Amino acid sequence: MVLTVGLVLSLSCGFVTATINYITPSLGLNQSLEQSWAEYSPYYPASEYTAPPDGCSVVQLQRDGAHYPKKSDGKSIMNSVEQLQGAKSFNGSEYEFLTNFTYSLGTDDLVSYGAAQSYDAGQLHYTRYASLLSETMMPFVRASDSERVVDSALNWTAGFAFASNNQYAPVLSVIIDQSTNDTLDDNMCPNVGTSDDETEDWADVFAPAIADRINAAAPGAKLSNSDVVNIMTLCPLETVANEAPSPFCDLFTSDEFASFEYYGDLDNYYGNGYGQQLGPVQGVGYVNELLARLTGQPVQDETQTNHTLDSSPTTFPMNLTFYADFSHDSEMISIISALGLFAQPHALDTTQPNTLRTWQVSKMVPFSGRLTTEKLSCTAEGETGEYVRILVNDAVQSMYFCGDTGNGLCALDDFVESQEYARLNGEGDWALCTD
Repeated sequence: MVLTVGLVLSLSCGFVTATINYITPSLGLNQSLEQSWAEYSPYYPASEYTAPPDGCSVVQLQRDGAHYPKKSDGKSIMNSVEQLQGAKSFNGSEYEFLTNFTYSLGTDDLVSYGAAQSYDAGQLHYTRYASLLSETMMPFVRASDSERVVDSALNWTAGFAFASNNQYAPVLSVIIDQSTNDTLDDNMCPNVGTSDDETEDWADVFAPAIADRINAAAPGAKLSNSDVVNIMTLCPLETVANEAPSPFCDLFTSDEFASFEYYGDLDNYYGNGYGQQLGPVQGVGYVNELLARLTGQPVQDETQTNHTLDSSPTTFPMNLTFYADFSHDSEMISIISALGLFAQPHALDTTQPNTLRTWQVSKMVPFSGRLTTEKLSCTAEGETGEYVRILVNDAVQSMYFCGDTGNGLCALDDFVESQEYARLNGEGDWALCTD
């Protein structure tokens, strides 16, 4: 099976059922609110995990856990908070905390809650896929060379070892330098566009009413649309950092957070997803590595793969039962799009959300989100053979593009054939990254 988003697991296995007790602490907020924070949402299963059909055996990727904001984002957030605190007065008890508030979030690093998320994930994956393992069949673990991604991987291996009573203690075998060819980071396409226009268009729709309301309650603050977005972002970031509800959450309604969630959906769709011409191509290298693992054939790719690493059995072994890769949410979005998952019949509207859309990043790449690819040897629809099933945060994905008959299964050969975009190195898009 193979996962995507920070952690990548790839397995070829037998299935066992088991339960596990999670230790990640509660954040103390309504779950529906936490699930409206787009890519800042804490991990939650998008569906209850279901075992493959009877007679099948299984094959498994994950994102970094909850962390502090990036340096540039943190600076923007801090400036917006200072703008709000510059108000002449505050009208309403929900604003009282601002008189003594000091911004204290760090930069980039994994927070304790994020470490616990990854540790829990390691326990879960051992419990779910223990039958894949033996003394000679240990998980092979890679991570992109970002401190929080590496820390996520190490916490995952610790949780995995703990759940097995240290019978199986996987190690982080490969850390891929992000300044070089790296299929676990979106750093090799300098010509890629941004989602700035699309997110600004949506902010112009939903943020003015919020800014007017807060500016009326905090005269002199003069918040802009971008200030509103920055301050809303503090709700999830402070909540996961402090493992307690942030007072900034009380400044906004659930409907306003639904608009915030759509802001994140647009950001990812037009940043690394289908709405960005050079978004999906940044996931092609990983998809080609996945195809190699599924078929047992050497990696065939001319995009962002590291040929030195991928040609060595030490740094890219083949025919193992379990692979785990750790990456970033943006790269996972590119991988999801390169695979053809969560495709929308129409581009996301920047002026009005489609409530029936499947593109909701809180269900795709929450903190510690997972994309899992299972390789199954089984009898399905009366045919015995090898099949592929993909799950995103435990929700089985419909793969119409390779003949999914309704149970999420595609024949392995049909799945490989369906990945023509990756097999053809992005059909010319990769050249546009640098031309």
